[in-house]
Amino acid sequence: MKPIAQLPVIGLDIAKTVFQLHIVDIETGEIQRRQLKRAKVAEFFANRGPSLVALEACGGAHYWARTLLALGHQVKLLPPKHVRAFVLRDKTDALDAQAIWVAAQQPHIKEVPVKSDQQQACLTLHRMRQQLMKIRIMQTNALRGLLYEFGIVLPVGHDKLMKFVQTELAKADQDSRLPGYVVVSVQEQIQRVTVLQNDIEELNRRLGAMLKQNQQMLAVQTIPGVGPLTATALVATVGDVSTFKSGRQFAAWLGLTPRQVGTGGKTKLERLLQRRNINVVVTALANKMARTIWAILAKGAAFDQEKWNPTKTAIA
Repeated sequence: MKPIAQLPVIGLDIAKTVFQLHIVDIETGEIQRRQLKRAKVAEFFANRGPSLVALEACGGAHYWARTLLALGHQVKLLPPKHVRAFVLRDKTDALDAQAIWVAAQQPHIKEVPVKSDQQQACLTLHRMRQQLMKIRIMQTNALRGLLYEFGIVLPVGHDKLMKFVQTELAKADQDSRLPGYVVVSVQEQIQRVTVLQNDIEELNRRLGAMLKQNQQMLAVQTIPGVGPLTATALVATVGDVSTFKSGRQFAAWLGLTPRQVGTGGKTKLERLLQRRNINVVVTALANKMARTIWAILAKGAAFDQEKWNPTKTAIA
């Protein structure tokens, strides 16, 4: 196979039904703009010689990246925010594909690693869990607010609420603070919350099963403070950790290092608060954990409990 630098580049703007291609002939410079129906995309690339296909890392991009890789092509997933800078004039599918093609030529743009189907499956479970958690919190907050109007104050926290709500409802029913139909309606609300919690726990079990089958997730979980949810979500989100050159770069990607600001040839890190409160300490510890995670994933090293000292954290 030819080196990537010698492969023809194709800018591919994916969509639900119609895909747009932007191709430039290496020898003649001839520009080809072409539309393909979704059902014809795989066939088109199966009958084409090896190419470097560039796509925006948007919905469905990882699926098409895996499909194109299986057909013998090289794939470059680009962050949409970096592609946007190359969109000229009005936004159309043809101009989007052209912008993708141009962005693919820029060596300074860091590409997005292609996720495997297992990584995407793991993230799918996390997204479902996140949505159920959001709905459950909305339901329990509504319960607190509604019952507060009748003088019933429920404790903070899901487990405490579910533990005391039945007792409080019984008291309110005895002293006639709540009409009977309100009690019945609240009980129905509690049942909905219980069903949501059961669904969340089932997703937790499935994520736990995924963790047991993935050596990287198991290795990350050995770090103090990293549980099953963090380990599965982080490994699935990162994809190929080798794209990060250092632990600091990985921590910066997670948002755990100060942002750089430079002008006039001088670059400096934004100063953290002079007064190092609890948030600074927590961030510093998270930074240390992120660098440890990078070392385990990138170097394949096992976590060394004896060398772990959470009190020695880098507070820049």
